[in-house]
Amino acid sequence: MRIEGRVAVVTGGGSGIGAGVARRFAAAGARVAVFDVNAANAEAVAAETGGIAVPVDVADADAGATAFARVREALGAPRVLVNCAGIGTPTRVLTREGPADLDQYRRVIEVNLVGSFNMLRLAAWEMSTLDPDEDGERGVVINTASVAAYEGQIGQMAYASSKGGIVGMTLPAARELARFGIRVVTIAPGLIETPLLKGLPEEVQKSLGASVPFPSRLGRPDEYARLALHIVDNPMLNGETIRLDGALRMAPK
Repeated sequence: MRIEGRVAVVTGGGSGIGAGVARRFAAAGARVAVFDVNAANAEAVAAETGGIAVPVDVADADAGATAFARVREALGAPRVLVNCAGIGTPTRVLTREGPADLDQYRRVIEVNLVGSFNMLRLAAWEMSTLDPDEDGERGVVINTASVAAYEGQIGQMAYASSKGGIVGMTLPAARELARFGIRVVTIAPGLIETPLLKGLPEEVQKSLGASVPFPSRLGRPDEYARLALHIVDNPMLNGETIRLDGALRMAPK
């Protein structure tokens, strides 16, 4: 599917990977709706990319429906969704005080996994109402997992669980939505230069980058965005999770 002239929703688009996707898609001619729980960040990226800012908690059903209605009214129904919103609160099974905080675990699952499904279901409904393009496509959904889905580290119990769930829903979603001409693909990035990692001391960033076989550095948000753009463009990419990690395999801790 060509991206030029299409409406694209990017969740978590106010910073990090999401902002990189919004910029790359806008440069390629897409009309971008920047979804983010941080209204100021969403406004800043929307102003930069000529899109619209939509403050939203991706895990809230009613807020999500309202957000997509706003996109429909302002830009038209979306053909592309890129789910980048997420949180990574450290979680173990046991702490020094006792069992892990269940609410803390539940919140990560709610935002990362339930939030991704919420956006997927709402976007797929919008896409299903559209006429197919010349190749029979109505839309493309790109979800964001993580290498932690495969090699979750100690302290990543909630995060790895949520990202494993995203990997697990990729194929069944692609199979179900195939009859509508909607593709579903997941990207599992490794260590990316997000605001969280960039906030670490420089020596820590260098050490993390050196753990990547090649290229031995942190990945860049635009490298994720370039892959997302290729997924939109290539109709045979469907029902798959693609690692974007420089051959990194995470150690236990």
